Amino acid sequence: MSAYLKKTAYYLKRNGIKNTYYAISERLAERRQPLYRFVPPQEEELARQRAAAGEWEYAPLISVVVPCYRTPETFLREMVDSVRGQSYERWELILTDASEDDCVEKAIRPLGDPRIRYVKLERNGGIAENTNRGILLASGEYIGLLDHDDLLTRDALYRMAETIRARQKSGRETWLLYSDEDKCAGDGNTFYEPNRKEDFNLDLFLSNNYICHFMALKSGLIRKLRMRGEYEGAQDYDLALRAVAALEGKEDGIVHLPRVLYHWRCHLSSTAQNPQSKLYAYEAGRRALQDFAAQKGWTGEVRDTAHLGFYRLEYSRDIFEIRQDLGATGGPVFEKGRIAGGRMTAQGEVFYRGLKKHYGGYLHRAHLCQDAQALDIRNIRIRREARELFREITGVAWRTAPGRDIFDIAALPQDADLQQISLALSEGLREAGYRLLYLPEQERTSGT
Repeated sequence: MSAYLKKTAYYLKRNGIKNTYYAISERLAERRQPLYRFVPPQEEELARQRAAAGEWEYAPLISVVVPCYRTPETFLREMVDSVRGQSYERWELILTDASEDDCVEKAIRPLGDPRIRYVKLERNGGIAENTNRGILLASGEYIGLLDHDDLLTRDALYRMAETIRARQKSGRETWLLYSDEDKCAGDGNTFYEPNRKEDFNLDLFLSNNYICHFMALKSGLIRKLRMRGEYEGAQDYDLALRAVAALEGKEDGIVHLPRVLYHWRCHLSSTAQNPQSKLYAYEAGRRALQDFAAQKGWTGEVRDTAHLGFYRLEYSRDIFEIRQDLGATGGPVFEKGRIAGGRMTAQGEVFYRGLKKHYGGYLHRAHLCQDAQALDIRNIRIRREARELFREITGVAWRTAPGRDIFDIAALPQDADLQQISLALSEGLREAGYRLLYLPEQERTSGT
């Protein structure tokens, strides 16, 4: 049975016929989209990067930590070559080897590159412990994490160093960086399923570890946090969650690089190719998120969604009682069975516009909780403390729609510009220090 059929059978078992029908229908529709093609940086561009970096007065040393265990020689060499081939040359590669034999050491020894530090571990302590050994040995100002069978693009470290340097020149601290990524076949040459990520979005991150690869953290922060063995399988998610918690109020220091810098290799035993092969990893992710909520004092339960690795935090009481950071929640507005409103940019562009009601869209995001710059007033809830601000901006007092807990838009004048009011209200709430949350289950059909 093919990997796709295995995934479909497992999805059917977990979610039933109706949801499986919608999932298959959406997948078939996606196949009509243009095929993805990864375009590597050209030699001329790489040469330009090498020359530019050679002129920098400040060029941060970046350590790349890789825990190895019985890595197939071909995968190992390709991973190492992807680091050695970087256009940015101020790096060190730290390999912590927990293999029982010398297969990894024999593959590395002939390279003779002084920037590669090989450490033979006395025992296999698991990915978290083995990675921590490398973190403690790292000399770099920033430490990036790379899996032993994955690949970096040749400009990955240059793009990170360039970003760190530019932000430092403008007086901004950089604590955590992450890039877009894609998947590659076992041959390392066929690329597909790009993960085009958003800039840091707290509640989207609490729904799924979209930060993932390629991630680098400031060395002092990652050494303080380290990885925790009790979350093995989701150790990267747990680390990033605790980093986010530590950076509360410093979210500007969490930086997204909007380009593919990492290739996640897929083979039969990898989570990327066969999610059922590591169900424990998704359970560990759920527990890591539950721990994050507990540390924040948010009471509730983290539950799995229909999709493996995607979560929903169900709060024990009204969300405004628990989340003091929230000023409003909003949901999608449907017209003729398709999304017509809901989460918007600050300029009024509607996310997921035109998407069918039962479809999740790109990487299921339309079904996930997420922060918003603006929410549609046709489907909005406002916390009690912000209702005076609501009145000042909209010109009407807050009242709920019949039988609903959302605003009754009949309270507005008939000729009111709903989008303009939505944007003004959202801007006012954000300026007052509130976060806006898009809740996909808070549905409304236009006209009801």
